[in-house]
Amino acid sequence: MNNARRLVDKISSYAHVLRDDGVGVLEYTEQLTYLLFLKMAHERATRKLKPEHVVPPEYSWQRLLDAEGAELETEYTSILRGLGRQPGTLGTIFRKAQNRIQDPAKLKRLIHDLIDKEKWSSAGTDVNGDAYESLLAKGASDKGSGAGQYFTPRSVISAIVDCIQPTVADSVTDPACGTGGFLLGAHEYASRGAETMTPPERDHLRNTFIHGTELVDGTARLAAMNLLLHGIGEANGESLVEVKDSLAADPGRRWSVVLANPPFGTKSSLTMVGADGHEATDDRAVERQDFVVTTSNKQLNFLQHIMTILDINGRAAVVLPDNVLFEGGAGETLRRRLLTDFDLHTLLRLPTGLFYAQGVKANVLFFDKKPASEAPWTSKLWVYDLRTRQHFTLKRNPLTRAHLDDFFDCYAPEKQRDERVESDLFKSYTYDNLIARDKVNLDVTWLRDESFEDLDHLPAPEVIAREIVEDLTAALEEFAAVAAELEDASEPSKEEVN
Repeated sequence: MNNARRLVDKISSYAHVLRDDGVGVLEYTEQLTYLLFLKMAHERATRKLKPEHVVPPEYSWQRLLDAEGAELETEYTSILRGLGRQPGTLGTIFRKAQNRIQDPAKLKRLIHDLIDKEKWSSAGTDVNGDAYESLLAKGASDKGSGAGQYFTPRSVISAIVDCIQPTVADSVTDPACGTGGFLLGAHEYASRGAETMTPPERDHLRNTFIHGTELVDGTARLAAMNLLLHGIGEANGESLVEVKDSLAADPGRRWSVVLANPPFGTKSSLTMVGADGHEATDDRAVERQDFVVTTSNKQLNFLQHIMTILDINGRAAVVLPDNVLFEGGAGETLRRRLLTDFDLHTLLRLPTGLFYAQGVKANVLFFDKKPASEAPWTSKLWVYDLRTRQHFTLKRNPLTRAHLDDFFDCYAPEKQRDERVESDLFKSYTYDNLIARDKVNLDVTWLRDESFEDLDHLPAPEVIAREIVEDLTAALEEFAAVAAELEDASEPSKEEVN
């Protein structure tokens, strides 16, 4: 553990050096990704037992070690450009790669002092992976980077994975994988007891167990490197992270576990034409006959996509904002389908103050996909309220895994669901209760937050300020969504124009 701490400190110290040149934490992490990959490839090519050549010799680490001054910058740029044209994991990591370090002296220091002096592809993958994860977390908190939207708190990931309990028999995907947090969490959980697994099981765990999709090139490369540093996938193999828009089409594949925290915001980058025949007009039209409703709400579209790609009897856990629980129209139609065709068994109401993107009031929906049936599959929805009476901030009072222990105990993955026990924070609602609610509203609450009513025990000022900002931001998001819908509705259709 001391080695991990030392590595984290060393890596972070270089980030500070480069910040003076206008290189942010996220850009620094990208540069580190390129250089780390080249060094790891060099270590594999020069090892005594079974040397493995991952990159062509003209793009080798040695060429960077041998270059000086302006020649180093030229060589580095040439290597990035060449590797970006390669297939598989190489292409994912180096796609559209650019050199952001304009000072050759600092680039040389980074290559020689930080990376070349450490061994990166040895048995200590967890140490290296932890150091890299720490840097990703720093990048997410870097206000100017906008990277926070790709980062799910690790405490939340850990609790969700503990409830879903993925095994080596599963296949896991995240259609909005960000930097790969959910994929890593699932892999770590399923790897317990790996020493007793068969060789084919271990091979599946390493190379085919997880799959991610990410729209943004820069984020996809961070995810691919994050997985490699944790010993997942092959440096010269197929990429476990696909760079594409998940919402564009049904991929055809199905997975037994889907874990996701889709990006925030309501507008989709694509036009959807659903099975209902309605079209949400935008720049490009994409037909998804597998979609139940047509909407420009990105979260509703991600939810529909997940409903499609989940295998029969598969399990899903998805982080979604409050509007998915109460929005009318498309939202109501989708909730009815979720309650009928799926077993929507658990809802975790997350507290505010968790995400770097402000104004996010989120929940985790746990549901299972079931075969076609006449009767609805959801019999009871269990709701755990971790929001009311809870006040967290990202820095002073962050949410830890221990804060989620009671939820995990109530979820009770080892028990049958009819053995669950209600508590002050954990209540159940029958299918008939839910369907009878106006617009099938799943935004259910039963607790009061006395801390705001008791003047002697108010939360800290920064907590109150944060919650006011989040409430206002969430309200503005809702107003913006309503305004956009009204604008879309008032635009003349193609038929009317013609």
